[in-house]
Amino acid sequence: MEQTVLGNIKSQPQVLRHTLENRSVFVEPFADIFRNHDIRKVYFFGSGTSYNVSTIAAYYFKHIVGIDASAQYPTVYKNYEKADWTGMLKNDEILFVGISQSGTSISTCEVMRQAKEQGHLTLALTGNLQSRITELADKSVLLTVGEELTPPETKGYTVSVLSVYLWAVEAAWVKGVLSREQYQKALEEAKELTEHFQTVIDEGEAWYDRNKASIAGSERIFILGYGVDYGSMLEGVLKIGEMLRLPISGYEIEEYSHGPTMALNPRQTLLMIGSDEAEFGRMCQFRKAFKKYTPRVHVITYRELEEADERDLVFGMKTSKYLAPLMYTVPFQFTAAKGAKDVFIDTNVNPFRESLAHYPKEIS
Repeated sequence: MEQTVLGNIKSQPQVLRHTLENRSVFVEPFADIFRNHDIRKVYFFGSGTSYNVSTIAAYYFKHIVGIDASAQYPTVYKNYEKADWTGMLKNDEILFVGISQSGTSISTCEVMRQAKEQGHLTLALTGNLQSRITELADKSVLLTVGEELTPPETKGYTVSVLSVYLWAVEAAWVKGVLSREQYQKALEEAKELTEHFQTVIDEGEAWYDRNKASIAGSERIFILGYGVDYGSMLEGVLKIGEMLRLPISGYEIEEYSHGPTMALNPRQTLLMIGSDEAEFGRMCQFRKAFKKYTPRVHVITYRELEEADERDLVFGMKTSKYLAPLMYTVPFQFTAAKGAKDVFIDTNVNPFRESLAHYPKEIS
């Protein structure tokens, strides 16, 4: 049966359970690097969806593992950065992780080639173990997403986020940062969320359906995020931009108040991620202020929200702030895919014909 974007979105409960059940496939090879090397810094690379995953991965490794970590755009890093500006780290104390679902991203492949030539440890996370990136990494592990033949990646994003979360938990266990009880709790939380992800899908779709007229009819959409969900904001901007194709911008929530608010009007929509972070109270303040200028203010959260209304999505499922990004992307996916369908855009067709970002799928 032909794949569709909506079909991939709705398959996420199954693929996420499959990923958790088969975590040893990609977790053990990653954990071995931390067992055999004194890793002091991790770089995560990717483009598009994979960069957004990298942003969340870097947060996980700093806050769960307690290790220096950074998400980088591959070409920016390759041309303007270097692995260790201090000169204090050994080559094998720095791990380069390239994330590419197709395994053919030109920029990610090139930075992995450079890192390996410079003697750094390299690992690829890819859905195709016969792809170009596997030639350029010391280790390659499988992204257990299966085939995703539609241009926009949806299930690939959530599987990637779950994968890097499981990496971080395992690395923290290997390094002794997490106790056995904390380690088991982290895995149990992941299991509980994946087992109930159908509820997340149902609530996310129902939220879009009751708000579709105002969202799809917006003059402009803004997505605001903070903390671990800065990466979720980036993914929302990407998904809505490539499918619904309305003017869209994303900001760290505080930064939005430093200028872009001057353009706010009743025809614009604000989608605010209510992450369980220090800024949640500040986000609620912004919500009240923004509603003076446009009624199209939506909060997406699992936390209790005062005066929540039909425009808001307060998930019934509760989880940790580290796993919540899996939930928060769902309403953006439905906004993108169902919104495009509502305005007669075929998301299964890429109208941009120039092959600029990827190598051919076959290894040369």
